[in-house]
Amino acid sequence: MLLAFITVYPMIMLLYGSLHSTPPGMAGSFNLDGYAAALKQSNLLILANSVGIAVAQTLPSVFMAILLAWIIARTDTPGGRTLEVLITLPFFLPPILTAMAWGMLGNPQTGLINEAWRWLTGSSSPLVNVYSYGGVVWHLMQYSTAFLFLFLVDAFRVMDPSLEEASRMCGGGHRSTFWRITLGVLLPVITSSAILAFIRGIEAFESPVFFGTPAGVKVITTEIYDSITGRTPPDYQYASAIGFVMLALMMCVVLLQWKVLRGKNFQTVTGKGFRPATISLGRWKWLTFAICAIYFLVAVVLPIGQLFIGSFFQFLGFYSLDSLTLDHYRSVFDNADFWRSFRNTMYLGLGGATATMFLGSVIGYITVRTRWPGRQVVDVIAWIPWMLPGIVLGAGFLWAFAMLPAWIPIYGTIWALFLAYLSLGTPVAVRRMTEAYRQLSVDLEECSRVHGATWAQTLVRIMIALAWPSFVVGWVLVFFGIMRELSASILLYSVGNEVMSVMLLKLWLSGNAEEVCVIGLLMIVLVIVFRLLLPQIGGRSKV
Repeated sequence: MLLAFITVYPMIMLLYGSLHSTPPGMAGSFNLDGYAAALKQSNLLILANSVGIAVAQTLPSVFMAILLAWIIARTDTPGGRTLEVLITLPFFLPPILTAMAWGMLGNPQTGLINEAWRWLTGSSSPLVNVYSYGGVVWHLMQYSTAFLFLFLVDAFRVMDPSLEEASRMCGGGHRSTFWRITLGVLLPVITSSAILAFIRGIEAFESPVFFGTPAGVKVITTEIYDSITGRTPPDYQYASAIGFVMLALMMCVVLLQWKVLRGKNFQTVTGKGFRPATISLGRWKWLTFAICAIYFLVAVVLPIGQLFIGSFFQFLGFYSLDSLTLDHYRSVFDNADFWRSFRNTMYLGLGGATATMFLGSVIGYITVRTRWPGRQVVDVIAWIPWMLPGIVLGAGFLWAFAMLPAWIPIYGTIWALFLAYLSLGTPVAVRRMTEAYRQLSVDLEECSRVHGATWAQTLVRIMIALAWPSFVVGWVLVFFGIMRELSASILLYSVGNEVMSVMLLKLWLSGNAEEVCVIGLLMIVLVIVFRLLLPQIGGRSKV
């Protein structure tokens, strides 16, 4: 029931909203005006922008992620383990923070990169301008590369190197073996990861709203946001209709992948033991080290460095010694709204991640360990939120909570955010736990039952206990997902229930970029602490 409430019910209400002529709670009629507006000719450009940006950021991200994963997993590049952790950091950094940081770095007038360029060359024109189509793609690539790397690095590790050796023995060179064997065998994980990155590009909100909106580049997510928050009265029917058009696009992409991979066999892990081969690069290992280091420098050091510098100067763009100040730190620490948003984020992050992982543990157990006829349906339902942009799901929840009976007071409360985060995190939790359960013998569970343990005791004390590393990794992923979530939060928050991502956006729009730097640094410290503690808490599992 809970799973249906947080996945199916919002989708039904989103469909209801796309056909209803008035906002939630108001009398109206049913018609197709929302779809007529969503499919009008002017929106074709918005759709083209969304698809174009998604493709433009996915292709180079896939190439870069494959290169980085190959370097870390299959070569003797120095510091591979440390580099692996550093390369994944952009995935854990909230996109709103890196977007704000690049907005400061690449501002054509006051950006630190352009200031340095003018100082070095004397040029009056800027070197970069992130407030453009290219700026949107550039920012999305940083997140997508780390996201894809997480999927690909372990796939490279578990592939049997004897397949590549057989190719070379038959006369294949290193280059042809890599393209025809290595990448061919890894086609399922590459295509699946690329499709997920494409979906993330379509549903991205932070990059388009920060860099695209000032340049007049509209995408589907910003159009939904504007139709709800930028119009009086809000056009919920139009926003809901666009959301359903977006959902149809996502389904077409998934069906395309199924068609491409249908009937192909990609088994690479068998009962025959093997040891992953490491390629000796000789002097070239320092080049591969430099590639990894440059990615870390660009994707992590530059934005964090900008936030650090910006937090200590009176005004962004004026970097003189007499402008150094701690006033922004005092302003943030004395701000009651900041501490309230921090508490809300921690409550929702800690409670939401824990509840999500327990829900995912139960769903994973049902789909893997039971013979219940509806288990496959449950698995599909749990996957639905992964296919939906946060802002579309947020619009569905708006309708869902507004139409609940008065004795279920969720609309306008912090519980609205909690349930939305629970829905968005469920696919991650289910995937982590189902993979872990499949590795556990049924005998362990049966032994627990024989000794008198109940189903709940067996689940917690045996299944979850043995799958603890995967549980912890899933918990951290969900926690960071809650911390960086903005698109659904911006639609569902109410006064007094703001989370830190919403507060950051409000501060940025009100011109308080220096305070944004301070709060961003505090969030990043939290991210780094969790990321460094993860291997110790999670044991053998890695992220």
